[in-house]
Amino acid sequence: MTDADATDAGAPAETPLRQAATVMLVRDGTDGLEVFMLRRNPRSEFVPGQFVFPGGAVDAEDRDDPGLEAVCIGLDDATASRRIDVDHGGLAYWVAAVRECFEEAGVLLARNGADYVSFDDRETAQRFGTLRRQVYDGELRLAQMCLDEGLVLELDDLRYVSHWITPVGPTRRFDTRFFMAHVPEGQEPLHDGSETVESTWIRPADAFEQHADGSFMMIFPTMKNLEPMLKVDTVADLLAWADELEDIPALLPAIAVSPEGEVLTLLPGDEGFEEASANPPPPGSMP
Repeated sequence: MTDADATDAGAPAETPLRQAATVMLVRDGTDGLEVFMLRRNPRSEFVPGQFVFPGGAVDAEDRDDPGLEAVCIGLDDATASRRIDVDHGGLAYWVAAVRECFEEAGVLLARNGADYVSFDDRETAQRFGTLRRQVYDGELRLAQMCLDEGLVLELDDLRYVSHWITPVGPTRRFDTRFFMAHVPEGQEPLHDGSETVESTWIRPADAFEQHADGSFMMIFPTMKNLEPMLKVDTVADLLAWADELEDIPALLPAIAVSPEGEVLTLLPGDEGFEEASANPPPPGSMP
C-alpha cells in the first residue's frame, strides 16, 4: 500500500500500512503453559527493547513465489483467505509467519513426512543454522529450502487468533495477523543476536508481573494477545480455545494523551475511544 494523498493542503501523508504476521510459540513447562518471547534490540527504531513474539512484514515472495504451492499442505489460498476475510492472498500471512519464525527464532514449522523436522543432532542443527541465515539474508527462498530438504509446511498447524491494526500516529503501521503454534519437539528457539538480543520462555502471568515492575516491557497488542493464555494451563487447552474462535474482528486502537502527558491506547468500548478516534495524532508524529 502506498501513502494516501493528504485530504487537506499541507497535511501530512498517511503512514503506509504494511501487512504482517506474528506467531506465538507455546509449550507445556514444568509450572504450566509457557510462551516464547524475544527482546528487540534497544537500538532498533521500532519498539526498541520491548519483548515481542517472532514476526514481521509479509514479503512479496510469501505470496508470489511459484514454488510455494508444492511445499504448502493443509491449507490453500482460498481457505486461508476465507479464514481472515480477504478476497485472495490470505495464505501469504501463514507463510510469512513460518518464515519469520524461522528467521527470528530458528524454529521451522515444517514436517519431514509425519514428523516435524528435528535439530537434535549437531550436523542437522548446524546445517539449518546456515539455511536460517541464508533465508534471513534473502539468499535462499523458504520454498526452495523446503524442496531441497524434502520438507512441507503444514500450515493448518498454525491457529489464527487475532487481527490488529496499528493506530494512526506511529511512524510505522502494520496490519498484523496473530497466530499460535506448539513448538516442535527437537527444536529450541533462540534470538538472532541482531534484531533481537535476548529470548526466553515465560509463563504469561510472570510476563505481566515483570511488566508491572518495569523489567519486561511489552507493547499493548502483545499484552492483549497474552491475556487469553492466563485462563488455561496447557497447550492442548489453549489450542482448543483457538479452534473455537469465529469471526475474529480487526482491532484498530486509538491513541490519546492524558492531561499528565501519558500516551494511552484505547479500544472500542473504552472511555474516550470515540473522541480519540475522531482526533488522532498527526500521521508519523509518534515513535
